[in-house]
Amino acid sequence: MADVAVQHSVPAAYEPSLFGTYSKKIGMWLFLLSDSLTFGALLYAYSYGRISTPNWPTPFHSSSIMNATFMTAFLLTSSLTMVLAVRASVFGHMKAVRGWLLATMACGAAFVVLHGREWSHLISEGLTLPVFPAVPGAETSKEFADVTKTVPQFPATFFGLTAMHMLHVTLGVVYLGVVALRRTFVPILLGLWLVAWLATPAYSPFHYGAHVLLIAAVVVSIILWLKPKVYDSSDIEVAGLYWHFVDLVWMFIFPLVYLMSTRII
Repeated sequence: MADVAVQHSVPAAYEPSLFGTYSKKIGMWLFLLSDSLTFGALLYAYSYGRISTPNWPTPFHSSSIMNATFMTAFLLTSSLTMVLAVRASVFGHMKAVRGWLLATMACGAAFVVLHGREWSHLISEGLTLPVFPAVPGAETSKEFADVTKTVPQFPATFFGLTAMHMLHVTLGVVYLGVVALRRTFVPILLGLWLVAWLATPAYSPFHYGAHVLLIAAVVVSIILWLKPKVYDSSDIEVAGLYWHFVDLVWMFIFPLVYLMSTRII
């Protein structure tokens, strides 16, 4: 049988990219589509509980609304800085890209810190779940204790929805840190984990968040050491898609969970 000669000089033919864009962007859109179903289910569960439960509690006072407003302001600012980072990457201004990404990370971290403080305040006043450890020396508010006992759906849906969003913001900050700093970000992430683990009490939400930082540090280390790369403008744009999605979800949570559950005196 004659040998078949393989022609290596013929250029390979590739199919055109789906929708005329690069695969990383398509992959992120598909991920965000699936993630929107998760948040849609959580928002639906909260809305259904609110509609179907008589005397749905409105436990949030002016201090909680003010704190949530500051959180919203930080997220809206982070959207602006993310847009500026994408714009700078298009023109190849990588130093400016890093600066805007760090500014976006700072706003996201401020959001997480304010949200964690809000959780700590609510838990110490009695709005809690059975899985949460008791806060020693806390003065339980009768209002929040009554909410937990009479309408357990409220704390369950509130903590479930806001925890999922806070997790996404935290992972978004880690994502941007990898893009902006690459391997340099790993020791920073480990340092944040040590602070959250050692400097916060066991009942604090930040203590639970330390587990997320540790897992993220391990995963990021594996990725950066196995496949190191320099991130280009397309990577910045894909990261921006994720960040804007996280900000958009909060625009539904803020009015639905906080503003519509405000006690007007």
